[in-house]
Amino acid sequence: MKSKQASSESARREAAENLAIAALSFLAGDPEQLGRFATLAGLDLANLRQVARQPGFLAAVLDHVTADQALGEACAAALHTSLAALDRARQVLAGPAHWDST
Repeated sequence: MKSKQASSESARREAAENLAIAALSFLAGDPEQLGRFATLAGLDLANLRQVARQPGFLAAVLDHVTADQALGEACAAALHTSLAALDRARQVLAGPAHWDST
């Protein structure tokens, strides 16, 4: 039973990571949006590839995208998904410590 649960959690995390990578690609398609994300996250675009490998980076991408309703909706539409799906992926990547307790 544990292996099915672990496999399901692994598949959920992989799907969330793929969605976050697609969201990052969406941001990269608009230099202004990518620059805004980098500025707010305190990132240097020259080191983006290295930073992208760090734990929490993909969750930060989805935090950024879902924090702005218009940006989140535009990203969701471009990725043929929903804002709710982006938020669920953000929660999976952020982990239980970051979930809303309300």
